[in-house]
Amino acid sequence: MAAPGKSISGFPDVEVLRQMARGELVDLLKSMPGKKDLVIEPSLMRPLDRIAGASLLKENGIEKIFKLEPKLKCVQGSGQRIYLVRPEMLTMKQVADHINADIAVDSVQKKYKILMVPRKLHVCEQILEQEGVHGYVTIEEFQLDFIPLDTDLVSLELPEFTRSCLMDGDQSWSHTIAKSLVNLQTYFGIIPNVYGHGKNSKMVFELMQTMFEYDEPKQINHDIGNLFLIDRDIDFVTPLCSQMTYEGLLDDIFSIDSGFVEFGSEVTGTEKSVKLLLSSQDMVYQDIRNKHFSMVFSYLSNKAKELQTGYDKRHNLASVSDMKNFVQNDLKDLKQQHKSLTLHIGACEVILNNKTKGGDFEEQMRTEHSLLEGVEGKENYNYLEECINRQYNVTMVLRLLCLMSLTQDGLSSQNYKTLKTQLLQSHGFEFMLTFFNLKKLGLLTEKQESRINVPQTPGSKHLQKMASIATIPKKSSFQAISKKLNLVPKAAEEVDLKNPNDMSYVYSGAYTPIIPRLVEQVLQKDGWSHIEDVIKLLPGSEYNFSSSRAKSAKGKGGGSIHSLDPSSKVVCVYFIGGCTYSEIAALRYLGKMKGYKFLIATTGILSGNRLIELLTETPSI
Repeated sequence: MAAPGKSISGFPDVEVLRQMARGELVDLLKSMPGKKDLVIEPSLMRPLDRIAGASLLKENGIEKIFKLEPKLKCVQGSGQRIYLVRPEMLTMKQVADHINADIAVDSVQKKYKILMVPRKLHVCEQILEQEGVHGYVTIEEFQLDFIPLDTDLVSLELPEFTRSCLMDGDQSWSHTIAKSLVNLQTYFGIIPNVYGHGKNSKMVFELMQTMFEYDEPKQINHDIGNLFLIDRDIDFVTPLCSQMTYEGLLDDIFSIDSGFVEFGSEVTGTEKSVKLLLSSQDMVYQDIRNKHFSMVFSYLSNKAKELQTGYDKRHNLASVSDMKNFVQNDLKDLKQQHKSLTLHIGACEVILNNKTKGGDFEEQMRTEHSLLEGVEGKENYNYLEECINRQYNVTMVLRLLCLMSLTQDGLSSQNYKTLKTQLLQSHGFEFMLTFFNLKKLGLLTEKQESRINVPQTPGSKHLQKMASIATIPKKSSFQAISKKLNLVPKAAEEVDLKNPNDMSYVYSGAYTPIIPRLVEQVLQKDGWSHIEDVIKLLPGSEYNFSSSRAKSAKGKGGGSIHSLDPSSKVVCVYFIGGCTYSEIAALRYLGKMKGYKFLIATTGILSGNRLIELLTETPSI
């Protein structure tokens, strides 16, 4: 029998996290007996779907479900109501307005419960008190942290963390991240080896250690041998690049939300849209999710022929029992795969049309690859100007601008001002605040240029004037990192996209994501020391930690990366600030090639579009 919290294969069974969250939610719903309504914040609807369906809510007394939106001024329903919300000030004000509206028109006092996800904040209670409703409500925590999106992927589903923490410096979510790690180790044991990099990850690690002092997990045996805690802000280049795996493109085009994707009529071929759960349970999706997009159509074509062969078996059935067995077993599976195949073929066609319409995708990719290679040619600048003047999608343009800035350690002052002015004139001056945000996060900056110093000597005024014009361009730290880690293969055409021989296949052989490469390097050499010259170029500092107690549970040296203990090959990589599906695919490939099993944890799923949209200020109407 497998150990508790561990699957038979030796990989942590994250389904236990879903079961515990579901159990906690049921207990909270039962704490308000009888019929009640549920008002839920929109950002929590999909995460709630992953742990509790409508039937479970109904079984526990929920009659009606309302979405908490600004236009929802009051709620007409039963005499009891539960709010499921994030602990945010504007949300608390809206909840208070609802309750005050009820009090003003209803003589019968209702019962209210606010479930704050994942924890209560004092400032929220203060707002409820200021609005005069604190005495009417019961406030509890729903400590939802990791949501299993697949067997090897868990997420806090906090996309706003990237902006609130990395840009605004809000550390209120650090407690949640640390708590998620404590819970993970409660089920799967104390992780003996921790490798971290970045200011936020260091804070999370220290918080986790403090929590252990008060409530250390009782399960000493560990199923996970190594933990990486890495800040997103050590690499914003990767999210800005165009994704080329099937799963990455699905996210870019259709926007995957907590593992769900919604396909409209352009995919289904009918008037109805279809909400599809993407996971390894879908055999077709499991086979194509990490493939380079150029390889997907041929797979789907072969799969269609394979399914047809499966259907044709019915013509050769010799007996009634054979027919019965076919209908009960094979036919159901064939129909399920056929449905999945049809949807994925439709999605591929939409992706292809989206990327080829206008005929400019190849030019965009050429520009991206040129920037990654460190080519500061006039063609890149001219293409960006053309995109702005032809009013291409502003999110795509801002992605390219940021990519140019990051790969060159900023734009020259003249280029920055020119491109900024052109974009504001083309797309509207409401994007002024967006430029401020991009600059604040360090995505779009002016180059810090070193000026030539001229000694103060008689007759040197002319030389000083010339020196004020001449500058020494600062070498891009990204290009230095790229060279040291071999992020850009010398010959992209040598990367086999059908049978990949390098992680760079996720970006068509043009680029290897930084964080998966760092993980690979540390696992090879058992620490950061051999890549100190690279680490110095990254923001933040690195740290190692080894738990002697966890090691002793497995025997002497049991926690070492290179030990014989099976858990040493199980690695959790925690992206603090979000990760892309391309990075997930790269880690899965690395695990396959090097014999590791990766559990990927993240504060949320990120993409280039999502990153820019998080930082884009929309004008108030």
